[in-house]
Amino acid sequence: MSLRCDLIVRDATIFDGTGANRFKGDVGVSGDRIVAVGDLGAASADREVLAGGRALAPGFIDAHTHDDRAVLCGPSCMLCKMSQGATTVVIGNCGISLSPVRMTSRPVPPLDLLGDESWFSFGSFGEYAERLANDPPVVNTFALIGHMSLRVEAMAGDTQRAATEREAMQMRQRLAAALAEGASGFSTGLYYPPNMMAPTDEVIAVAEALRATGGLYVTHMRDESRDVLLSIEETLKIGRAVDAPVVISHHKCSMPENFGRSVETLPFIDEGAKHQKVDFDVYPYPAGSTVLMPERVRDDVPVRVTWSVPHPELAGRLLADLAREWGLSLKQAAERLTPAGAIYYQMDEADVQRIMAHPRAMIGSDGLPHDSFPHPRLWGTFPRVLGHYSRDLGLFSLEQAVHKMTGRTASVFGMVDRGVIRVGAYADLVLFDPATVRDVATYEDPARVSDGIIETWVNGQSAYVYGKGATDARAGRLISRNRL
Repeated sequence: MSLRCDLIVRDATIFDGTGANRFKGDVGVSGDRIVAVGDLGAASADREVLAGGRALAPGFIDAHTHDDRAVLCGPSCMLCKMSQGATTVVIGNCGISLSPVRMTSRPVPPLDLLGDESWFSFGSFGEYAERLANDPPVVNTFALIGHMSLRVEAMAGDTQRAATEREAMQMRQRLAAALAEGASGFSTGLYYPPNMMAPTDEVIAVAEALRATGGLYVTHMRDESRDVLLSIEETLKIGRAVDAPVVISHHKCSMPENFGRSVETLPFIDEGAKHQKVDFDVYPYPAGSTVLMPERVRDDVPVRVTWSVPHPELAGRLLADLAREWGLSLKQAAERLTPAGAIYYQMDEADVQRIMAHPRAMIGSDGLPHDSFPHPRLWGTFPRVLGHYSRDLGLFSLEQAVHKMTGRTASVFGMVDRGVIRVGAYADLVLFDPATVRDVATYEDPARVSDGIIETWVNGQSAYVYGKGATDARAGRLISRNRL
C-alpha cells in the first residue's frame, strides 16, 4: 500500500539543517512529524506543494527574542517572525521574563520592554505555561527565566544593592520551581541597572538551581565594550560554578573605541570552550536596540527613538535632531523622552561579520515586538542572513547559514527533534527562494515583510503564506530543554 501523507512538498532543494550538502527530494508530513524524505513519487497527500527546485529548510529558530508577551497575542503579533520563516522563539532573555512575577505598578526599565504592569500577571511559570497550553501560540516557545524579574520580586524593587543570602535563596527557589514547570534556563542582564549591582556570587547562588535540571545559563553580559573580556571571564566562571552550559547573548564589541576587538573575544571564547560548553548568538546588524538610557548616550553613537511614553509621536526620530530642536544636550533630550526605547548605532560591520561567521554563532533577532518604531531586525533578521550575508557577500555557504539558524540552535538549546529535516523530526518547515530571499525592513521603514519566504509550517500546519499573511493556525507549543 502506498504512503499517504497530510502534506508532501515535492521537488525541493533540501537543506536539512545539519550543515550537510543540499540535495533534491520530497518531504512527506503526517500530523506534526516528518514521515518520509526522498523520492515520494509513489506517495500521495491531502495537499501537495510543488517547490520547483526552491529551498526547503527546517523552520528557523530565533535564538534570542523578547517575545514573552507577543506569543500570547495571536497570529498578527507574530507575523514579524513567521514571515521570516521562524517557527520557534527563545523568550525570557537579558534577565527579562514575563513570569514568575506579578506587578502592580509600571516595571522599571528594561522590564517595561514587555509592557506595563498589566502584562506581569503570572505568579508562576506554571501559570504562563498553562496559558500557552490553553491558548496555543502560533510558533513554538522555549522559555528562560529572567534574573531581573526574580530580583525585583525578591528585593521588593530595592535593586541598587547586592541581594541578601535570604533574597538570593528566594530567587533560587523561584527559579527551581519554574524549571520544574517547563522553563529551560536562567538569563541575566547584568548590563542593566536592576541587575548591575548583583555581584558574581549572587548570580551563582541563584543559578545553582540549574544544576539539577541541566538548565542553560544565558547572559547579556555585564560589559560588551571596554571590559568585554572580563565579562566573558565572569560568564564562564558562573557556568563552571553551577555546571551549566553557557550562551552569550548577542555577542558584540560595542562603542567605537572597541571596534575590531572580536579578534580578541572570539579566541578567548574558544579557549574557554576547551573546558566547558559555551556558545553565542548574534544579530546581523551593526546597531542594537534597547531602552533609552540618558546616562549612556554619546556624541559619537547616533541614537534613534523607537518609542516614548511622554512623546509617542517622536518614535523614529534621531535623538540628535530632537536635542538640537529643543536646545538641549543629548542627555537632557533623552531624559525628556523617557520612559523610551532606542536604536544605538554602536558596532562595526567587520566585527558583526567576523562574529557571525564563527562556528559557534547562532542567529537571534533580539527584536522588540512592542516598539512602535522597531529596529528592522524584528522583521528582517533571517532573510538578511540568507540573502545579504550568504548569497550576496558569500560570508558562508547557504548550508552553513541554515545550520546557524536551525540544527545548531536546536542542539545548543536541547530542542529534541527540532531544527532538522529527517524522518521522525517535527514538521517545522520553511520554503524559500534562494535567488530572491532578502530583508526589506530598514531603519527608516522597519515593519516590512521580507521577500522570498514562500510558506512557513509549524508542527505540520501552514502558518504563513507569502502574499496572504498569517493563517489562523495556532500550532505552536511550549518546548522544554531535552524533553519530547
